[in-house]
Amino acid sequence: METKWLWLAVAAIAPVVWGSTYVVTAETMPADAPLWGAALRALPAGLVLLALSRRFPRGEWWWRSIVLGVLNVGAFFVLVYVAAHLLPSSIAAMLMALAPLVILVLAWPLAAERPAPLSLGGAVLGFAGVVLLVSGAEDRVEPWGIAASVAAMLMSSVGFVLARRWRDATRALDMTAWQLTIGGLSLTAVAALVEGAPPALDAQGTLGAGYLSLVATALAFVTWFTALRHLPAGSVGLIGLLNPVAGVALGAAVAGENITPAQLLGMGVTLGGVLLGQRWSPQRSRRN
Repeated sequence: METKWLWLAVAAIAPVVWGSTYVVTAETMPADAPLWGAALRALPAGLVLLALSRRFPRGEWWWRSIVLGVLNVGAFFVLVYVAAHLLPSSIAAMLMALAPLVILVLAWPLAAERPAPLSLGGAVLGFAGVVLLVSGAEDRVEPWGIAASVAAMLMSSVGFVLARRWRDATRALDMTAWQLTIGGLSLTAVAALVEGAPPALDAQGTLGAGYLSLVATALAFVTWFTALRHLPAGSVGLIGLLNPVAGVALGAAVAGENITPAQLLGMGVTLGGVLLGQRWSPQRSRRN
């Protein structure tokens, strides 16, 4: 039991850090270069991890890395970048909190992990908290921003479950480095073709890009995929509900966004869903 909570603590690093990506992107990165913004986040992180790993994919991990690189990095980072500039950071982070329900549903057919009742209950309770958080927001909601955020959530949910399904002796560091590097290289090529030269970043933009790449990507992805090696996908997915809590807090502290009483209640309900869902682990079928 102590080991389980240790790995849950490791998993919690990622969504807390990811909750900061919206406000950091909106405050420091140019809004008119989403492809370059995504590439500058993914590729440096992948290259740093690849230098630490010093291993390259072999066999089926070449195509697996491409699939994960698209789902978890390539298209995902672009959609998150767009959402960060079209939505308040709190709303963007909250929509991503729908991922636990999606992960629990997908983990059954894709990873042979049947969700337990309390896992589903925790996800539903967390969803109720998200509804309170969204309904309590006073800022204008952009429909295209919502579409981008929901699409990003769906793609990453599929990617995370596949990463859990494909677990083997490959280290989490190696798998993370490969998908970030492949995703980053594809993003760089597309960005150069579509947006031309990379945008010039001032000192604030450089610091923001460094934080997004090294902390919110390299560190966060390694801890997330490491936790997926030791915990069921649904259990880790529920920890993702910490994302909107961090997004609301940072949006208020850094961007001056308003927090209403309904949002405070929603934060409490969301945290309750995280704790409830960790009481039971999903049941596993015999197929791995």
